[in-house]
This record gives sequence, C-alpha cells and structure tokens, in this order.
Amino acid sequence: MEKFITLNGLVAPLDRPNVDTDAIIPKQFLKSIKRAGFGPNLFDEWRYLDHGEPGMDNSKRPLNPDFVLNQARYQGAQVLLGRDNFGCGSSREHAPWALEDYGFRCVIAPSFADIFYNNCFKNGILPIVLDAAIVEQLFQQTEVSEGYSLSIDLSAQTVTTPAGQSFAFEVDEFRKYCLLNGLDDIGLTLQRVDDIKAYEQKRKAEAPWLF
Repeated sequence: MEKFITLNGLVAPLDRPNVDTDAIIPKQFLKSIKRAGFGPNLFDEWRYLDHGEPGMDNSKRPLNPDFVLNQARYQGAQVLLGRDNFGCGSSREHAPWALEDYGFRCVIAPSFADIFYNNCFKNGILPIVLDAAIVEQLFQQTEVSEGYSLSIDLSAQTVTTPAGQSFAFEVDEFRKYCLLNGLDDIGLTLQRVDDIKAYEQKRKAEAPWLF
C-alpha cells in the first residue's frame, strides 16, 4: 500500500449527499478481486450516458458532460469533496479500490458511512471529516477557483487552503500510523514474519502429525 504523508492535490467537488457504494462502483463490476482496473468505472452510472458492463471499451462510451469528473478543470484530481453520509450502502471494498484506481488519495466530507470509512484506511485513502460549514466553504471556493488545490498533512492532521487557512482533523492514531507507513492488514502481519515462522517451526516440532 502506498504511504500517505502529505498531499497537495487538485479538488473535485461531488455535490451530492448520501453517495452510496453502488453509485461509487455499480454491482456488475464486482466480479474481480484484483483491486485494480476499477477506475474507469468509478461513478459509472453518473459518468456515462449508456449502461456499463464489464469488458466494455470505456474510451468509446458517451460521457455525461454535466458530471463533475468529466469536466476538463477537474482532470487529475486527487482530493474528492463530498457531502453527508458519503459511502453509505453495502460494505463492498471495491468502492475505495475504484476511488484509488482513479487517482483519489483523499475524500473530505462532513460524515462517512462507518464501513466505507474503515475500508478507505485499509486501501491507502485518507477520509477526512470536517464540519459541514467548512465543507460548504471548500465547495464554494473550489467552484469559483479553477485549479483549486488543498494541502493535506497527515502528520500534522491539517488541511490547508491556497489562501493559507488551515483546518485540523481527527484521525485514530493506529490508522494514522498505518497510512504514514503504507501498511495494510497484510503489511502489518508481515512485520511479524520472523515470529510467525518461529511459531510454525515450534508447532511443527510439538505436533508433527498436523503437518
């Protein structure tokens, strides 16, 4: 998993509350468990004018010109600005996979669904909760200022605007440690690989019939 330390990223505003995981990555794309290749189908039903299915050539599909991610000014965005209850719905981990594969490293919203929030940390995405009034301010600034970027410092737990205004956010210390060091659940386990090998050897000597 890629480390998250600091980020100076272009912001894309998704001005919709209650964005559920089926909107983030529709159910027909859940067949793969490779964690990669979901970016082209992120927000598929909003992003394209036709119905998407696995295996389609997305470069030939008609785009919805009104959808935010299809607008030229937001190409290359790494910070997604959302509204209340972002990531609600089913618990599919494909949702953060799709966001990360598209290029988003951070999602900022007034509130998140719990499972989606937890899954973000496990997949290298930093979900930041800020007060609704601050999020509204960021929406307004993003929409009037083309190329609007935010500087995010995980160590300091701050979000800083181009004007220098800084907002603090809370994050669990363990989750912070994992993101700063690029550790998902497998990476955490592999930190103890020597202890695991030693236990396996000991267990094999104690109960060889199990092996």
